[in-house]
Amino acid sequence: MDNGVSLLLTVVGAIVALFLFLYILPINLWFTAQLSGVRISLLNLFLMRLRKVPPSLVANAMITSTKAGLNLTSNDIETHYLAGGNVNNVIKALISADKANIPLDFRLATAIDLAGRDVFDAVQLSVNPRVINTPPVAAVAKDGIQLIAKARVTVRANINQLVGGAGEETILARVGEGIVTTIGSAINHKEVLENPDRISKVVLEKGLDSGTAFEILSIDIADIDIGDNIGAKLQTDQAEADLKVANARAEERRAMAVASEQEMRSKAQEARAKVIEAEAQVPLAMAEAFRSGNLGVMDYYRMQNLKSDTEMRDAIAKPNPGKGKQS
Repeated sequence: MDNGVSLLLTVVGAIVALFLFLYILPINLWFTAQLSGVRISLLNLFLMRLRKVPPSLVANAMITSTKAGLNLTSNDIETHYLAGGNVNNVIKALISADKANIPLDFRLATAIDLAGRDVFDAVQLSVNPRVINTPPVAAVAKDGIQLIAKARVTVRANINQLVGGAGEETILARVGEGIVTTIGSAINHKEVLENPDRISKVVLEKGLDSGTAFEILSIDIADIDIGDNIGAKLQTDQAEADLKVANARAEERRAMAVASEQEMRSKAQEARAKVIEAEAQVPLAMAEAFRSGNLGVMDYYRMQNLKSDTEMRDAIAKPNPGKGKQS
């Protein structure tokens, strides 16, 4: 019984040791690589585990690249993996670029991948251009009519500009600016409606893809709609503003006139007050003249007669409205 248990433990230990040995030294992976024509040593595969690099990833990448005619080394693939890159994506991109006759080497592909861009998608975009629809762009012609245009921009990836090049947002912004400039330079909106291809030609001539990760192949105007009459609205707003200014100035002049009239009335009231005050001084002066002997009774009567004659002449000179009504 003890011999049977010991034998069983020995067999289990041998199996575990075998699996551990095959895990540490991936002989089957090395054998597959040798059959595929990839020259990689078993020691190198063992050291990959110590460097925390999956040997299967490196070996399969080398097998795939070798079968595709690419000349890569295990050190290149390990370095890119340790840098945090996507090895499989880079290998697929290199194979696609090679089949499509697109110049792309391993160094540039890894730089694009480490920059955060999908290098395989970029190669596919170089082969199959993409159409980008711009949002509605509103612009005003010189006659004041607003036009709303939509464009379709056909682009393909510029492999050499993927690292550090601007993205789709920059393309859309530049195309929108070009549309606004072209419509704004038109004499009237009818010119733009009759020749929408004029926008495409002018925008393409500006080289809007400079410094971007894309190459613009064509710009097609998909739709142009007529918007508001901005010129008429501006004129209406200006007329309303001028009217408000004129009303304000008229109100200012009216206020000044009212103030001037009130000032004249105040001066007239002051003059009347002075006259009344002067008339009130006359009896006092006459009394003083009587007391001092400078004015006699006959002088006083002559003055009263003179006053009565003056009042009578004034009454005769004035028209009689009551008399006119009776006649």
